[in-house]
Amino acid sequence: MAGPGSTVGDIIRRQRELNEISMRQLATMAGISNPYLSQIERGLRAPSDKVLEAIAATLETSVDRLYEQAGVSADADEDEEPVVEQAIKADPHLSPRQRQALLEVYAAFRAVGKSAR
Repeated sequence: MAGPGSTVGDIIRRQRELNEISMRQLATMAGISNPYLSQIERGLRAPSDKVLEAIAATLETSVDRLYEQAGVSADADEDEEPVVEQAIKADPHLSPRQRQALLEVYAAFRAVGKSAR
């Protein structure tokens, strides 16, 4: 589960595991070496834009979505955390897993709304 301080590498690993893809398979499919992917997942190396695009495409997501899940704003205009996200994170009646699920659904709706503009 992604939490505060998650890196893009953490998110890539999580998405890879959710898709039940081995590290070796993802590296091959993205056209990079297994050791390089390992370093990215552990936060030791930052992937280039081209590599990140290849990884995102292999995971059937977007680079923006990976950054979003890691809590990194892809848009300089949207540096403030939306009030809805603040409310979800502050709700004491939700488990961490429920919070993360709601945040992911909310982010997905926002992404769809943004691309429709």
